[in-house]
Amino acid sequence: MAVEAGADLKVTSGSRHMRMRRRLATLGLLSPSLVYMGIFFLLPVGLVVAYSLGALTLFPGDRYLSLESWGYVFGRSLYMDLFWKSVRMSLTVSVLVVTFGYPVAYYLAMGARKRKYVLLIVLIAPFLTSYLLRVLAWKVILGGNGVINSLLYSTGVRDPGDPISWLIYSQFAVILVLVYVWIPFVALPIFASLDNLDRSLLEAATDLGASRWKTFWKITFPLSIPGVIAAFIFVFIPTIGDYVTPALVGGTRGYMYGNAISDLFLGAFDWQTGSALAIFLLIVVATLIAIFGRFLNVRTVTIE
Repeated sequence: MAVEAGADLKVTSGSRHMRMRRRLATLGLLSPSLVYMGIFFLLPVGLVVAYSLGALTLFPGDRYLSLESWGYVFGRSLYMDLFWKSVRMSLTVSVLVVTFGYPVAYYLAMGARKRKYVLLIVLIAPFLTSYLLRVLAWKVILGGNGVINSLLYSTGVRDPGDPISWLIYSQFAVILVLVYVWIPFVALPIFASLDNLDRSLLEAATDLGASRWKTFWKITFPLSIPGVIAAFIFVFIPTIGDYVTPALVGGTRGYMYGNAISDLFLGAFDWQTGSALAIFLLIVVATLIAIFGRFLNVRTVTIE
């Protein structure tokens, strides 16, 4: 009995030692990523949170340990109206981008076959140029003396000096440019989802007499929903806080939430209110990601 107890003790001690070594090895592998996240993400976010609460101050006019900046966020209808306007515009952009990007991704994954990777490179190639250059190119196209209005002048549709006002410095211009910018990147996660689809399911549906349209709605589309959700989030998160595109082509009518944060930091030097606006946006985005990840994870397909 004593020998068996000693053997069991050695086995238990050995298993604990192995588990400890595995944990240390895992921690060693993850430590560079954890250190990077801590220094370049958690620490900056913590500083912004502290600044919004007045626990950290830099300028003489800053309010020490005050929630006044957060009162501005919820107490002034200007900021909340601007936030909801940005949400509406970002949702519009996300829906349009997914709607236009899905057929592109579907063709690349299902129809292009050997040419799909070549076409994918062609799709992404224009976006190797600078983001600012592409936005400025749209500013030239949509401007009062731009390509579209000049064509209308030359054809007599519009009188010279009477351009279409809503083409530039408007919500339309911001949405159009953002849709153009994000379509190729949205096609990638949808393409990956469709490209990894089990083709035997499609063959089984065909053998059972399902039409191509029914096969798409009952099998292909449900199984690609994770890619669609990833694409939607991939667009919605950066566009809701975008300030470069609205600053270049939006004007006062295309002014968004990100522009308010930028102006508070760089123009008004009200870093506390700007920090509160930024943290509020971060909380909203994190909540939306949690909701999408929890309730919109498609794992099964039901065929009727």
